Amino acid sequence: MVISALEHEKVTTVFGYPGGAVLPLYDSLYDSSIKHILTRHEQGAAHAADGYARASGKPGVVFATSGPGATNLVTGIANAYMDSVPVVFVTGQVSTPFIGTDAFQEADITGITLPITKHNYLVKDVGELPRIFKEAFHIATTGRRGPVLIDIPKDVQNAVGEFVYPENVDIPGYRPTIEGHPGQINRMAKAIKASRRPVIIGGGGVVSSGSGKYLLELAEKGQIPVSLTFMGLGGVPGSNPLFLGMLGMHGTKAANYAVMEADLIIAIGMRFDDRVTGSLDSFAPHAKVIHVDIDPAEIGKNIAVDIPIVGDVKKTLKRLMKVFKAGQTEKWLERIKSWKTEEYDGATDKDSLKVPNIIEAISRLTTDRKTIVTTDVGQHQMWTALHYCFEEPRTLVSSGGLGTMGYGFPAAIGAQTASPESTVFCIAGDGSFQMNIQELATAANYNIPVKVAIMNNGYLGMVRQWQELFFGKRYSSTTLSGSPDFCKVAEAYGIAGIRVDSPGKVEEAINRALSVQGPVVMDFHVEPEGNVFPMVAPDSPLDEIMDGRDGQ
Repeated sequence: MVISALEHEKVTTVFGYPGGAVLPLYDSLYDSSIKHILTRHEQGAAHAADGYARASGKPGVVFATSGPGATNLVTGIANAYMDSVPVVFVTGQVSTPFIGTDAFQEADITGITLPITKHNYLVKDVGELPRIFKEAFHIATTGRRGPVLIDIPKDVQNAVGEFVYPENVDIPGYRPTIEGHPGQINRMAKAIKASRRPVIIGGGGVVSSGSGKYLLELAEKGQIPVSLTFMGLGGVPGSNPLFLGMLGMHGTKAANYAVMEADLIIAIGMRFDDRVTGSLDSFAPHAKVIHVDIDPAEIGKNIAVDIPIVGDVKKTLKRLMKVFKAGQTEKWLERIKSWKTEEYDGATDKDSLKVPNIIEAISRLTTDRKTIVTTDVGQHQMWTALHYCFEEPRTLVSSGGLGTMGYGFPAAIGAQTASPESTVFCIAGDGSFQMNIQELATAANYNIPVKVAIMNNGYLGMVRQWQELFFGKRYSSTTLSGSPDFCKVAEAYGIAGIRVDSPGKVEEAINRALSVQGPVVMDFHVEPEGNVFPMVAPDSPLDEIMDGRDGQ
């Protein structure tokens, strides 16, 4: 029944790790048409399915056993929940008579994951399985997307029943609002026409709803500058002259200054996260706020909103363009152009191996091919956001809300599986890469040609940067002594390893990696104490920007 349900949902690939409580399911998988990718840890499976979903727009699927198998998924489930990624997790459970007895490998995974799933199920009747799977995929992929977990006891897996897969879903109480209110959309159009200093802020909802081209149409017809949150990068082309860059703690000066001087904020599919807003009391002090989001819980949660619109971003923008009239923004764009000339990141030194220069080289050398970039979490993640030019949606795959170290490499495996014709780069740190380094075996076993670029500075870089700036350079437990030779580790798995220790070898290494048909690990030995700038200190106004010059 489970396999048939997945086939009805057009699932072709599952990531997972077997165990005793899920053996009946794996036995049925043996003869199915569904491809199973055996990762080397359940967390790796969760992140791979997450990366698969982000790159493809289709739901990812994960299998795991009970107890520790299920609990090893928890970080991956929370990661998908925070970033609104549709993943269906299927876990085995001890047989129903043993539930609640502390049986071998029993864990209350539905209780554990209740706060980090859109919904979860403990299946006690085999006759309910078809309906549950139909509902699970519907919930995961509609409204604000997110993870759903289905926990199936072993005796239910072994049970027999009639399989009739439902054609429709009817869930009382779950009716996401798709159409934005026409009156509110008209108010939105009037506010934009009246504005003289408007700024669009696009978030992850722009990418997940497939509305990038409509957002770009609004920006270009209205000549409205666009900033994107980290999760929204790729929502509009990074090379477009109206693009201001990323907003927030590590946002560009143009984006941050524009928001602070704007008279109208047009927030599209974003949630005003603290890393975007800085101090809430000082955020956009002169602006009215329009907020379009499919999740009503996000509207007004952090920032007071003048024109709230609950609905699908794509449908809302399409409706808006039917009544849209541009305002006068010429003087505003001239003001913004002056801020763009002020950008400074301290990465101009060509004599040392600096991360921004490496990422700019990767961006430049992959412009002629479809490329997906995944990252882990830390300094390299923010440098990637600032220095890689993302031209299309679903080309950045990274952990935004949860900030999960160890995410990038398994997510790259998932993204490459979803898009085999793409070049997939995983930009990682020497700390985060070691958190799921065992997935080198997965890449080698299936010859998944991910190109890993490790920014090896010998520190937990972002934590060390905060210690430098805010804790008097007291580097408590952030020095990564004892890290391995990553090239030798890669070679032990049968994967090519390339060490880079000087600026002159960067392009050669990247081109060599691109020429290899299988996976590659590049180990870039970068400056140990490089910092990510620009930066806004926590809970500070967005225009109080440290740029790295003169220690500021």
